[in-house]
Amino acid sequence: MKKTTFLISLFAIISHIATVAQQQKISPARKLQIAEFAISHLYVDTVDENSLVETAIIKMLEQLDPHSTYANPEEVKKMNEPLQGNFEGIGVQFNMAEDTLLVIQPVVNGPSEKAGILAGDRIITVNDSSIAGVKMKTDEIMRRLRGPKGSKVKVGIIRRGINEPLSFTVTRDKIPVHSVDAAHLIQNGIGYIRINNFGATTVKEFNDAMKKLQKQGMKDLILDLQGNGGGYLNAAVELANEFLGPKELIVYTEGIRSPRNSFYAQGTGNFQKGRLIILVDSYTASASEIVTGAVQDWDRGIVVGRRSFGKGLVQRPVDLPDGSMIRLTIARYYTPTGRCIQKPYESIEKYNEDLINRYNSGEMSNADSIHFPDSLKYRTKRLERVVYGGGGIMPDYYVPVDTTRYSNYHLQLSAKGAILKATLNYVDKHRNELKNRYKSFEDFDRHFTVPQELTDALITAGKEAGVTYNDKEYKHSQSLIHTQLKALVARDLWDMNEYYRIMNRENESVQKALQLLKEEDFEGLMTKKQAARPNKTKHN
Repeated sequence: MKKTTFLISLFAIISHIATVAQQQKISPARKLQIAEFAISHLYVDTVDENSLVETAIIKMLEQLDPHSTYANPEEVKKMNEPLQGNFEGIGVQFNMAEDTLLVIQPVVNGPSEKAGILAGDRIITVNDSSIAGVKMKTDEIMRRLRGPKGSKVKVGIIRRGINEPLSFTVTRDKIPVHSVDAAHLIQNGIGYIRINNFGATTVKEFNDAMKKLQKQGMKDLILDLQGNGGGYLNAAVELANEFLGPKELIVYTEGIRSPRNSFYAQGTGNFQKGRLIILVDSYTASASEIVTGAVQDWDRGIVVGRRSFGKGLVQRPVDLPDGSMIRLTIARYYTPTGRCIQKPYESIEKYNEDLINRYNSGEMSNADSIHFPDSLKYRTKRLERVVYGGGGIMPDYYVPVDTTRYSNYHLQLSAKGAILKATLNYVDKHRNELKNRYKSFEDFDRHFTVPQELTDALITAGKEAGVTYNDKEYKHSQSLIHTQLKALVARDLWDMNEYYRIMNRENESVQKALQLLKEEDFEGLMTKKQAARPNKTKHN
């Protein structure tokens, strides 16, 4: 009886609030609060209030723009780890091979290496619980292996050549997450640095790589930002500072409720004079576009590749008490000439389909299909070259996607993971033999050719994944497939740096950069070719 009386009273209160609300204007926030209060106290069934509120937040943010998002506490932690430059765990590079965690390489001087875990080991148990052959998700395996610095985890391992499983107790520690994938001399005097994101350690890693390459005789630099989805604004500003002179504008942000905020180079960078080429593609976004736009607008270097993604919205993190976070768009990025990096997003559906539409429109294979209106024309700071706004950074030298070298068979092998699986199994079987035969990467690079055993394993792995062998298509793509196989073998024996040393021989943008650096009049190259032709049809 008391409960019924309480509910009647509660309903009366809510009805009274609703009546008052009809008579006088209330804020949207108060209206939302009343709705949640009514649902949680009057709804016929039990309600998960946390889920209800999270769904409401997500739906509200979806009405704003493509990059205002909500993340729960676990998602926040995962999102921050790559940008913070470290996480806490056991320190192994791994791949899942036939439902088993295969150690590619233990992190140098990391906790696993110190405990005695070797490349090629298979981790089958964690704290006596099986993780192999039970179809456990990779995220769940990582959750079990990671943990606070100083904590211990027991792992069971199968090692080739050892009949009995081995047991190791690993003391977890901070594991570095690197931004620089590769750094080496690609030719005499030409350095190559590839950055995969912009995090807390990016600029330090870049400078360390620069100093090493300069000692080896580097004069010119190819900075590879292909596939780099961005990261911290400050990291982008600090990296751009390495190339620009004092008081040169790098980027500015501005929004209706966010006054203009400008970021300038200090002129303290380590590479203000050498010739510079930046590589971009359709997945180059955000912080990467800030660096690229600044270099292009100041005529500091040449941009090569394909039009970048066009992500120029500034998000401010709004931390919530439970560890969750709202990333709310508060401003837009603008390059030094005033170009807005952000591509249009009037329709979220069209925005999400933009990259597919670039293929369908012919943009990825033909520069002549790309048109910009005169209203989006800007002039660079020094040479007054024409560049265009409207979303993304259009390169100075466009490099189309070469689809002629690919075949459907090759694409299916890659998509189904057959190439990776065949390589992992081959290296696992022959690791010691390969290490003994090739004492250095240079030796491997000169003498290793893809053996028939690996080719047969690839075809078999393809069939197991449902890819029917096609001899004609295999031969059509054979050179590219063998390069990929060799690069993956090198990665598993050494690291990503060696992978890119091989794969970049097949990368059209890298090869175009090398070609341009052979020209004597480097600055003149900037004025010889324009990014795109003006056209009255607006570019989407």
